[in-house]
Amino acid sequence: MKKMFYAVLAAALLPVLFLARPAAASTGGTFDASNQYSNVGLILFYDATGRYRCSATLISPTVLVTAAHCTDGDVGSVLVDFRNFIADTGPSPYAPAADPSAGYTDQEIADMGFVSGTAHTHPQYSDFTDMDNWNDVGVVVLDEPVDIAPATLAGLGTLDQIGTNNLRKTLFRAVGYGTEVRKSDTGPQNPTPQSYPLERRYVDMPGQKLTPQILQTNGNERDVFGSGGTCFGDSGGPVFYQGEIVAVTSYGYTSNCRYLGGYQRVDIAVTQDWVNSFLS
Repeated sequence: MKKMFYAVLAAALLPVLFLARPAAASTGGTFDASNQYSNVGLILFYDATGRYRCSATLISPTVLVTAAHCTDGDVGSVLVDFRNFIADTGPSPYAPAADPSAGYTDQEIADMGFVSGTAHTHPQYSDFTDMDNWNDVGVVVLDEPVDIAPATLAGLGTLDQIGTNNLRKTLFRAVGYGTEVRKSDTGPQNPTPQSYPLERRYVDMPGQKLTPQILQTNGNERDVFGSGGTCFGDSGGPVFYQGEIVAVTSYGYTSNCRYLGGYQRVDIAVTQDWVNSFLS
């Protein structure tokens, strides 16, 4: 836990289970069986403390947008997997790096049949310390282009056009590879984030609050307007409004992912200008 937030939402990939890291998975939501969001991928990477997963979205043939807490401190190359379904149960389907302290090599990722890339972090990322300068956005630049139709970033100020009185009536769609929140097959029966299935899901969430940096939503599957929220592993995944990306998943307020979620805006100049610099 960082400050009052659970970094939504990166998840550590160990042989069987996932641990939390500043980053979230789906509470409720729907499996993307039709592969509607084929440009949303799982990213897998190492840092000094272990191996983690996040979500990211292709916005050009070689560039994905994600969260800064999913790129900050990464070592080695980033593995990108665009499959909508990965695994029902453990153990992890991904081989470990030969040298975890150095992270994945491009060859190790290629041998597994996936795409490799390099992580970049917004230079003004505040590491969850400054709500006025949050800047929790990162990119992954692929070593080779992929033949997948990219998503589109929303124009500057898109969210500002939603009136304050209409925000709670507006649904936003989050997509990612976050953990499912449900009762465990064994042991305590309180709904908690589970390691599997590992698959791409989407949820619809009503708006709750908008700041110059952050979109906040209500992420409870029992909400009368929405269908769920984000959780561990959804970090960096896209939030769509009218079919365009307005934010990426940044943080959650509770360990069971059933309350408010926070999303870094990418419709503001300080984040979008930096992301667009990788597209020129």
